Amino acid sequence: MTHPFPPPPIQPFERLKATDGLLIDAKRWSKAHDYHRRKQNVHYQCLNQPGIACGLGVRVIPAPRQAEAKYRDGRWVQIQPGIAIDVAGNLIVVPKSYDFPVDLEVAKTDPIMIYLIVSYVDPNELRNEQQKDIVQEIYRFDQKNSTPESSEIELCRILLQPGQTTITQPADVFFPGYNNIDLSCRRTAQARPQAIVRMAQVNHSDSECDRNFFNLSYLIQSVEPLYPFLRGADEAGQVSLQENIQEYDLLYLTGRQALSLNNPEFESLKSYLNSGGVFIVDAPAEATELIESTQALAIQLESPLKPLEESRRHPLRTRPFLFAALPTINQHLIRVLIGGGIILVIGDLAAAWGLDRELSLPRLVIRTAQELGVNILHYAWKRRQLIGLQQEDSSAQW
Repeated sequence: MTHPFPPPPIQPFERLKATDGLLIDAKRWSKAHDYHRRKQNVHYQCLNQPGIACGLGVRVIPAPRQAEAKYRDGRWVQIQPGIAIDVAGNLIVVPKSYDFPVDLEVAKTDPIMIYLIVSYVDPNELRNEQQKDIVQEIYRFDQKNSTPESSEIELCRILLQPGQTTITQPADVFFPGYNNIDLSCRRTAQARPQAIVRMAQVNHSDSECDRNFFNLSYLIQSVEPLYPFLRGADEAGQVSLQENIQEYDLLYLTGRQALSLNNPEFESLKSYLNSGGVFIVDAPAEATELIESTQALAIQLESPLKPLEESRRHPLRTRPFLFAALPTINQHLIRVLIGGGIILVIGDLAAAWGLDRELSLPRLVIRTAQELGVNILHYAWKRRQLIGLQQEDSSAQW
């Protein structure tokens, strides 16, 4: 899985060497100034993530008077002035409002998602290059029915129904409906996280293996406000141990039955752990079969589990949040055992990462459980990074 905000190419910079009598022509002038622009872009790519810096709102408007009669429908929006920065570090400046028709047809019977995007255009790459001493950096608005590319900045999305539908403002901006302008997925330009942490649930023969799946999303959602240096992926994945699991930093497994792996699953998990991945088994306190089989698996992998309380300075206890005693959830004190990339949590920690069915968990319990979850995600990222930096082609570890 590729990084949504990939780092710049690792290439040396070349700059013009100034000497007395140096002849300055157009090529050398461009090279001298491109050097500074490239450095600025690389600086932004390394330390920030792309998105909208300010403005670029989208509102519904009547069709402009100058529009042809056949285009005078209820699908016009106006994009407001603003500034954005794309994934390559290019500044996109929209100095004035722009009237835009949403004219993609919905041919099928089902609604489709329409994305309005803006992208940077280098004036030097235009076919009809302007023969002027001064050229203005420009931008391009577009609409599409596929997910925006990394070089494109999403302004809004609209779930458009078939037929001659009219685009409207949502009655509730947090819950837009059909044919409403949806601004909820716009990215904001901000400091780049140290890493995007990816998490997946392991599906296996236990019928309760997915009981906490939605709470994984709550944990991922909590990472940014609790610890902005990390960012959770957009959503948790679902895998089996025989699939490609290397793209995930953390594999989550729960249930109650004994964990039994066939030889391909065992070898896949062993390779995953050796490459720096972390495997967390979250067991209810009474799930004796799952607990004992996980401990046996750790011994088979030559990394027997040890209680976390034996290590006062272990990163699971200290980074980024400090834990003396571990949290109590549903009247059970959480216990953690660790060894060789395996984390065994006894006490059903993920049950408190999200909203329980009765909405009865106190806020402090949820927040404490999420902070311990962030420690687990941080540990998974850091372990994989440190192991990866000692392997071949580790120059671009983020």
